[in-house]
Amino acid sequence: MADPSSYRPKPGEIPDTPGVYRFRDEHRRVIYVGKAKSLRQRLANYFQDVAGMHPRTRTMVTTAASVEWTVVSTEVEALQLEYSWIKEYDPRFNVKYRDDKSYPYLAVTMNEEYPRVQVMRGHKKKGVRYFGPYGHAWAIRDTVDLLLRVFPVRTCSAGVFKNAARTGRPCLLGYIGKCSAPCVDRVSAEEHRELADEFCDFMAGRTNTYIRRLEKRMAEAAEEMEYERAARLRDDIEALKKAMEKNAVVLADATDADLIAVAEDELEAAVQIFHVRGGRVRGQRGWVTDKVEEITTGALVEHALQQLYGEETGDAVPKEVLVPALPDPVEPVQEWLTGRRGSIVSLRVPQRGDKKALMETVQRNAQQALVLHKTKRASDLTTRSRALEEIADALDLDSAPLRIECYDISHLQGDDVVASMVVFEDGLARKSEYRRFQIKGFAGQDDVRSMHEVITRRFRRYLAEKEKTGEWTDGENAETPEMDGTGAIVGPGLAEDDGRPRKFAYPPQLVVVDGGAPQVAAARRALDELGIDDIAVCGLAKRLEEVWVPGDDDPVVLPRTSEGLYLLQRVRDEAHRFAITYQRSKRAKRFRSSPLDDVPGLGDTRKQALLKHFGSLKKLRSATIDQICEVPGIGRKTAETIAAALAQAAPAAPAVNTATGEIMEEEPGTEPGTERGTMGSSGEPVTMGAPDERRGQET
Repeated sequence: MADPSSYRPKPGEIPDTPGVYRFRDEHRRVIYVGKAKSLRQRLANYFQDVAGMHPRTRTMVTTAASVEWTVVSTEVEALQLEYSWIKEYDPRFNVKYRDDKSYPYLAVTMNEEYPRVQVMRGHKKKGVRYFGPYGHAWAIRDTVDLLLRVFPVRTCSAGVFKNAARTGRPCLLGYIGKCSAPCVDRVSAEEHRELADEFCDFMAGRTNTYIRRLEKRMAEAAEEMEYERAARLRDDIEALKKAMEKNAVVLADATDADLIAVAEDELEAAVQIFHVRGGRVRGQRGWVTDKVEEITTGALVEHALQQLYGEETGDAVPKEVLVPALPDPVEPVQEWLTGRRGSIVSLRVPQRGDKKALMETVQRNAQQALVLHKTKRASDLTTRSRALEEIADALDLDSAPLRIECYDISHLQGDDVVASMVVFEDGLARKSEYRRFQIKGFAGQDDVRSMHEVITRRFRRYLAEKEKTGEWTDGENAETPEMDGTGAIVGPGLAEDDGRPRKFAYPPQLVVVDGGAPQVAAARRALDELGIDDIAVCGLAKRLEEVWVPGDDDPVVLPRTSEGLYLLQRVRDEAHRFAITYQRSKRAKRFRSSPLDDVPGLGDTRKQALLKHFGSLKKLRSATIDQICEVPGIGRKTAETIAAALAQAAPAAPAVNTATGEIMEEEPGTEPGTERGTMGSSGEPVTMGAPDERRGQET
């Protein structure tokens, strides 16, 4: 832990202007980003007596090893830069709302020739109209199912659409009247787009006008004694009203607004958002966050607004945003929201009437979400902490291993040997840090040598990163880094260091290997050869779940009910899963390989043209260069290269039906690289020369 006074800037160095500051740890990772109206006054708060600080602020300043800042002109620029840096660096101590899932939206792909209605998650795409978010995908599908009766818009995937167009037969929805079937030209592209526009208008809240129009058409049909058409219109109106009933009117003036409520205690805060469009609640979502420092409700609201609207533009930002407390100051935030929307956005606290009553409902939802989260996390956090402490005690570590890396070797009878590295931080998987390796130093099956190679490669990269950032320099000879006018460190070796997460740059406190004493000894030997002696190593053997430590003849046996053993098992099993997934993908890719893959410049299109022309790889192999040149797009030089590649590649073994002993001829149309082999008793081909997966053991 660092003493904040060791990196405190000198008096007068910090400018008294708006700006954004960054705290970095000893590995130069950005761990906190903040903004301030006055950098001098704000940063002074971090260099007071740590005993009087908020617990998590104290942890942040003692974890940090340096601070730097960037001066901007206005508070709006500071707000924008802070948001950009939080998204870019993902600092561990910033207020980040943890969303348990990606909320689904109802999306209409207006950027396609035939717009499609579907459920979408994740990042929003240009040219697509979104409605929501919804709490559950089934809620979207129920609504769409009702509306398709009135607005029969396409909902099928591109593959289904193309297949229907090819065969001339629409899908089931086309037969039952819930799709206008543009795939078979029942409607033109323009008519289908008009249907999609009407669907979007209805979802956007313009419902009463459309229902009145349908009621008028129903009355006209009844007067003309077209009772069947009138009955269909009546059913359409009922379907629309039923869809509208799913979203009750909460604001009588057809307001477009987002309501944000916050429930908080000393350490955590929960945020709930209701999206109201056309006076109806169209979606709801919620987040939970840790409070890293003493922070006001207004500041929590500001962070929520950044996360909610940081990637949005236009109508996605409503005209009115109702909050429980205003950020201080409120003008930069309101100006930023106005810039995102392109017109004035009202940011205020509701005082009376329907909006205040609805805000109270949102507040109750936030309070319930916080209680539920704390109930779940209390057990989870306590369990993880106890597991890390038990591991530290069992392995005689100085402190709990907050970062654990686990390695596993996977192969199939010595083929496609690969390794995996998984990372757990604070007892939770950090999948962005996962890495995978191909064993390059030798061929064949040797788990011990493979483990030595992987550990060596991983920590050689770690040492290279240390040398690159200047951490490798001895303390006595270390030069004091230079700082520019903004407080940023400059100088040799640091030009490329920008605080972004780097591969293999951060050391673990514990390395776990999947295996027993030999694998553990190989990992320890690899670290010793690199001169690394401050990282603990252990192994977890599968048979009896024994924990092996380097140099000990006997394993450490943790109780079967130990939380520490459960955590080690989860880490080991995750490494095993990740390694096998990679090994299987490599094996599948190898089985699909073809001699044509080695021909430079020969892409999939020309491979398919060759196969289509000759009918099979066997006939292509026996063709002359002149015959290969007859294929469109194949020149003589390419034909010579193809012929040479096929001549060098060994032909596949003939296919044999083991039930009859009959040698099978290669079937016309066989894909290149689909090597034929023995035929099983069921008549299915079994590849000659390849290991049988049913007998092979994946390690």
